[in-house]
Amino acid sequence: MAICTICVVIHFSPRFKYFTSTNQTNPMNPQPSTVLTYSLHEVTPYINWIYFFHAWGFQPRYATIAHLHGCDSCRALWLAGFPEEERSKAAEAMQLHKEALRMLDQLDGVLSVQSVFRLCRANADGDNLLIEDVTFPLLRQQTFHADGSPYLCLSDFVRPLSSGVADTVGVFASSVGNQAEGAFSHDPYKHLLVQTLSDRLAEAATEKMHQYVRRTAWGYAPDEQLSIPDLLAEKFQGIRPAVGYPSLPDQSVNFLLDSLLDMKQIGITLTENGAMSPHASVCGLMLAHPAARYFSVGKINEDQLEDYARRRGMPRETVRKFLAAVECDTGMQ
Repeated sequence: MAICTICVVIHFSPRFKYFTSTNQTNPMNPQPSTVLTYSLHEVTPYINWIYFFHAWGFQPRYATIAHLHGCDSCRALWLAGFPEEERSKAAEAMQLHKEALRMLDQLDGVLSVQSVFRLCRANADGDNLLIEDVTFPLLRQQTFHADGSPYLCLSDFVRPLSSGVADTVGVFASSVGNQAEGAFSHDPYKHLLVQTLSDRLAEAATEKMHQYVRRTAWGYAPDEQLSIPDLLAEKFQGIRPAVGYPSLPDQSVNFLLDSLLDMKQIGITLTENGAMSPHASVCGLMLAHPAARYFSVGKINEDQLEDYARRRGMPRETVRKFLAAVECDTGMQ
């Protein structure tokens, strides 16, 4: 009988590879959560404008307007750099950026952004992370890799329990707060502008918080001196997968993060499905291993779905709804 190549490459059971390195971070003593509060002018330089413009239907090339110093001659040269048929769209992007900056100035002092983080004692146990007293189940890639690359799970970047040595995992959440949700409710355009800026501000605060964690709080990269463009290009050591990322697709793990962080400290509450409120909020993990990288779990089979549901302590069909983005493949054994 023919055997599917996908089936023999990886089984759903916890079979992992810990990435060894001569530059591993030292474990830390567990710490209570820390809340950081930022003004808008502190986090605005950390905004990734590509995603802001994407939310308004602009291609990434139009986000380069944010790199200019703002003088009229620079703007004119930037506009002239587009083909004639694209200049009207570029002019729209220029105007949108100008109005976004004006709105940020208007809201500075009215809105603030908060982040909460905690550095936890942790180990990997198969495809689970053991973070303090919380078991944090994860998913592993299963789709066939023709290049022979490893089938990744985020737990691969944390010391295994069998090593007898504790590791550290960071957990975090950031939010702009409820004030932004009702801002300019009488003006649909300004309301949408505030909402799309709020999403970026929550991410920007997370970027600034993570920089502080790497250099100071965790301190595994004390000499890091990266420009903001390099930060946004993720040229630092470690990763910061947020819930909803392709490597961490299950929204229900927000409940696990909340049990570690107490997100109410910064005004975040969870719906019965694990969605965060306010909408302009983000939460996730911080991993410091030098080999840590982002990846997509991709499709999983029914065996891994059942195993994951068991580890989450939830009915399989409930977990299936949370993993809709993963597209469980019934044809994958």
